[in-house]
Amino acid sequence: MRVDRFVLIAWLGWLLVTHSLAQEPASVSTPPGREAKIGDLRPEVVVLPKSVPDPIEPFNRIVYSINNGIMAVLIKPTANLYRHIVIKPVRTGISHFGRNLSFPGRLLNNLLQGKWSGARDETTRFVCNTTVGLAGVWDVATRWKVPKSDADFGETFGQWGWKPCCFLMLPLFGPSNERDSLGLAMDTMAHPLMYFAPYQFNSVNPLTYIGPYTYFSYANTYNTLADSIDEYVRFSQAEMDPYSEIQYAWTFARENRVADFKVKGSQDTALLETLQSVFFTFKDPGFPDRGKTRSVLIPATGRKLPFTFWLQSSNAPVVYIVPGLGSHRLAQPSLALAELAYKNGFSAVCVSSTFNSEFMERASTAALPAYLPVDGHDMHVALTEMDRHLNAMYPNRLGRRGLLGYSMGGLHTLFIAATSPTNALPLLPFDRFVAVHTPVRLLHGVAKLDEFYQAPLGWPAAERIDNLENAFLKVAALSKGTLTPHTSLPFDAIESKFLIGLTFRLMLRDIIFSSQRRINQGVLKHTVNNLKRTPVYQEILENSYRDYFEKFVIPYYATRGLTTGTAEALEQADDLRTYEAALRGNSDIRVIVNRNDFLLAAEDLAWLHTTFGPERLSVFEQGGHLGNLFSPAVQETILEALSGLKSAPP
Repeated sequence: MRVDRFVLIAWLGWLLVTHSLAQEPASVSTPPGREAKIGDLRPEVVVLPKSVPDPIEPFNRIVYSINNGIMAVLIKPTANLYRHIVIKPVRTGISHFGRNLSFPGRLLNNLLQGKWSGARDETTRFVCNTTVGLAGVWDVATRWKVPKSDADFGETFGQWGWKPCCFLMLPLFGPSNERDSLGLAMDTMAHPLMYFAPYQFNSVNPLTYIGPYTYFSYANTYNTLADSIDEYVRFSQAEMDPYSEIQYAWTFARENRVADFKVKGSQDTALLETLQSVFFTFKDPGFPDRGKTRSVLIPATGRKLPFTFWLQSSNAPVVYIVPGLGSHRLAQPSLALAELAYKNGFSAVCVSSTFNSEFMERASTAALPAYLPVDGHDMHVALTEMDRHLNAMYPNRLGRRGLLGYSMGGLHTLFIAATSPTNALPLLPFDRFVAVHTPVRLLHGVAKLDEFYQAPLGWPAAERIDNLENAFLKVAALSKGTLTPHTSLPFDAIESKFLIGLTFRLMLRDIIFSSQRRINQGVLKHTVNNLKRTPVYQEILENSYRDYFEKFVIPYYATRGLTTGTAEALEQADDLRTYEAALRGNSDIRVIVNRNDFLLAAEDLAWLHTTFGPERLSVFEQGGHLGNLFSPAVQETILEALSGLKSAPP
């Protein structure tokens, strides 16, 4: 299985994908033996490696939006047709031919960088592929294990000491900087087709000329995009701010340094298993595009909320899928669960998390998510409207209804299960509730996330920045290779904790920005500006999850009168134990967890055992958090939990 750039970004919490940062101030510090409380602060801070500065951010964002529109509206639809006409082996052959033809530039840059072995390998590859591989259409050199040594002028300039000082989003070409933009022009001049035939005068625009290189470049680029465009568009749709993610990722993707893969500290099995959640993905590349996306009007907000669904051709039970904290309906785990359900005879419907900007700004009755009674009710209302819409569009196609939530979605699933019998409104009744890897206490879970983010403080201060940069370089290098569930990931316990913590810290950044864009509480000093986000992003990232509750959530709900305005009231509302009686008496609940999930304390596991018993609770010994969802045994358990939907007629 090949893990491309966008999947890898999703895997590590878009860890290569935040905005330019200088430092991360106060976060939660928990003394040994004591649970973290709101207001606990740590004087020492984690300083992250900076990205390339972005002084013309508004212009770059506009260019990115134009590029994104071209990708979604023009490239994606035509690429689908292109893939049907030009089969995969032919597309691969075209890519191989294009790479082989650009050999002179790689050879020259390997020589300019003093990479003598790289120049030798590329020459060997060119000779083998040009002769035996029929002009490079077949990549026989790779089959003969001759290594690649990609090199371009941008890397050469970096090797010579040019540090880029301005991020650029180029029309059509995408992310770059002033150094790599000049390098791109030099790479073009080094291409042999530039000198293969005389150029033709362009009468429409006398300042431009059209030649063989122009035609070939567009054709080769389009051929390459055809196989990755679906993932790119889905990435752009699923993220609140994909521009900021790409902007930061580009910094490390273009670093001309080799990562040190040596694991210097001890490894944590549960955390490494958590990172393996990347391997839970849909198996059929065409499955996401076979889903249909519609919108429903949410009465309380007056806005339309999108959802995506896959319906069986005849009457079948329906599984509504609620994702984890901050996740979009098109997030990889949601799509994988939808495919798992659909391939086994269920219809599937995906909705975004209540902590995702799509849901927050369209369906939430509160500006700030975190209060389970409001979030859970808003989700239930949205699901009800979706079901009504589908039932009207496809009469007699919807069978019994199931609600499947993972991670934070599992918490919402169990809250809906606990409160369904007492709902005053005619909300959708579910016949089965399945909570996968659910936390029990929200505040305990976010305290762990804050703790993980602060893990690099365990390194000596003098080594911290270098170690963080090396962790990022590892991810950049891994994104270019092939990973399997049996791959030994090269991260020690501190790196693993930090990558997980950073994942959720970036989600928090989006949550706060989206909430303050909807209703500015006056907490942030910088303006919430859609086109220039760097200053406000830097300020937002100074806040931990505990800060979010203390500075934003509690004051907000105190003014609404929905809680007593105290941390204790919020903690009680976000604790499943508060709803124990209703959960214990609901025989339609199924819970699936891992014993070594870092979100669950020993007392949480004990409570789950006591409340649900062995008939409704499945516990796997290993897997961390979401890290074993790719396992056939876990998937069989999920399907078994849903099987009750097929046991009786609708």
